[in-house]
Amino acid sequence: MSLHQISSFAAGSWIKPGSGARVVPSAITGEPFATAGSSDLDMQAMLDYARETGGPALRKMTFHQRARMLKALAQELSKHKQALYDLSFQTGATQKDHLIDIDGGIGTMFVFASKGRREMPDTQVYLDGEVERLSREGTFLGQHICSPLLGAAIHINAFNFPVWGMLEKLAPTLLAGVPAIVKPATNSCYVAELAVRIMLESGLLPAGALQLVSGGLGDMLNRLDCQDVVSFTGSAKTALELRQTHALIRNSVRFVAEQDSLNASILGPDAVAGTPEFDLFVKEVSREMTVKAGQKCTAIRRIIAPEVQVSALIEALTKRLARVTIGDPRIDDTQMGPLISGAQKADVMAKADLIATESEKVFGEPDAFELQGEGVSNGAFVPPMLFYCGVPDTATHVHETEAFGPVSTIMGYRDVDHAIALANRGGGSLVTSLITHDTNVAREVVIGAAAFNGRIYINDRTSMGESTGHGSPLPHMVHGGPGRAGGGEELGGVRAVKHYMQRTAIQGSPDMLTQIGQKWVPGATEIQKPHHPFTYKFSELCIGQTLHTEARTITLEDIEHFANFTGDTFYAHMDEAAAERNPFFPGRVAHGYLVLSFAAGLFVEPSEGPVLANYGLDGLRFLKPVSPGDAIKVRLTVKQKTPRNEDYGEVRWHVTVANQNDEAVAEYDLLTMCAD
Repeated sequence: MSLHQISSFAAGSWIKPGSGARVVPSAITGEPFATAGSSDLDMQAMLDYARETGGPALRKMTFHQRARMLKALAQELSKHKQALYDLSFQTGATQKDHLIDIDGGIGTMFVFASKGRREMPDTQVYLDGEVERLSREGTFLGQHICSPLLGAAIHINAFNFPVWGMLEKLAPTLLAGVPAIVKPATNSCYVAELAVRIMLESGLLPAGALQLVSGGLGDMLNRLDCQDVVSFTGSAKTALELRQTHALIRNSVRFVAEQDSLNASILGPDAVAGTPEFDLFVKEVSREMTVKAGQKCTAIRRIIAPEVQVSALIEALTKRLARVTIGDPRIDDTQMGPLISGAQKADVMAKADLIATESEKVFGEPDAFELQGEGVSNGAFVPPMLFYCGVPDTATHVHETEAFGPVSTIMGYRDVDHAIALANRGGGSLVTSLITHDTNVAREVVIGAAAFNGRIYINDRTSMGESTGHGSPLPHMVHGGPGRAGGGEELGGVRAVKHYMQRTAIQGSPDMLTQIGQKWVPGATEIQKPHHPFTYKFSELCIGQTLHTEARTITLEDIEHFANFTGDTFYAHMDEAAAERNPFFPGRVAHGYLVLSFAAGLFVEPSEGPVLANYGLDGLRFLKPVSPGDAIKVRLTVKQKTPRNEDYGEVRWHVTVANQNDEAVAEYDLLTMCAD
């Protein structure tokens, strides 16, 4: 069989492996499968192409346009999932593993596409936080914004998730408006190459938005500056080497690392054998040891259980692990495939030997386990290996050595504080899980261990039916961790997008901030049009378009009628003496919701028109009591417009209700859907 030639995509062209290309073996058979190498690539040309072609094209697009592009890319990848599955088997992944890597990666793109449309504006500038009032009269204000960096994002990915690992970085990068140069791990680069080909051939990406290095990066990192970002996933050793690149230090290049960690799972003291939590714990640990053959940065490496439960836990885990079918991942009932390569197998065995110096192996014999499939005897297969450490307080290897495979160590704890101390011995983890039905234990563990973890996953009989599992980073939540885990953060929704943007403090007048952020700021110029704002279509409305209403006097009869009609007879509205004793009121006052109702009556245009629905209020504050005899009036201003589809969009209106003395009595944002 001829070897697959894995190309790079550089400066607009596909380039086949050149000098220095290396052979990539099949994880299943150990036989040569592909060649990959990039020593002939012009790294400066790639950076120039990203910075001068890809970046400007992406920055012309709004966040919503980029989000729609992400959705279309995810849809295109979905059409080719089977081809990606078929190729990914050669990495040792089973069909269930494909669902995590390939389907999970595509799903992550869909989530970022949705968040881009729902949580980000249809402009090129992201507003970070509220306007800060910097002057007495409000003519000088401050606003933090985020704008795309003007460089390139260099993504250095690990071998274990060639699709998910790429897309979980690529989605927020493109959403931010920054071009990416992707460097997958060579051992699985053939899967990443196919995914990149699918995206590029779709025609959905602007030129220069995405490039691929199938091999080494050469001197690219030494060519980076403060507008570039390096996002790395891999070993702590490699991360340390990369961090010390002179140009990264000299130019303060952003470096986001997600590296290996000694993740832990704690069995709560209440989760004794026979409880749903105990059974759940056994299931979670077994799954995390065997999914992707344990080659997951989030896999459970340390199993922390009450000392009195250790024996029962070992018995339950060994029974479950003994049922795991190991072999050719292309066979339907195979539950665990091989490691990525023979070199990785040797590394895992060496690390397991270190752990064995402090622990007793209670399950898994590398020289005596069953394999299914033909021609797999030279594949990188190992069985699940379970160790028991009886002296975890004095042990070092079990807390510092990660065997990146199906290897985990059980250790006992005396009390919850001891369990927390053992978990924290990992020196910083991507995730620690806790299986307990005791809310007090959960709170204690979170307070004690959160500082050492990027994520704490808590599960019990209540949430187990819908939970996603210890080892599943979700695009909505931060993925990363302190210390040994790298100190960086990936994912986390819009938080991930900000890694590729610069936060800048903008100071100026209300008009300046309104124009920059495309969001009306109180005090900015009001735009008057001849007709009521509710009669204009979505596309016809403009930021700052304002309506001033007539006034309406609120009477005591209005207050009493509202109280009797709604049933809200709170004393401040009905009892003059009691209201006067309240430090907030001068006497009987109007209901806040009466004020809102009358305000709506003042500004609403009742005829059928473009306004389709009022679906909520944000930031409602009652600023000053309204007494009988006060006259209220409304200023209604178009604050922000957000398209939702081709037929309608969301209009955010700034509403200020004032009394006869022009004192604000209520303020809020009104949200409506408006047809186009």
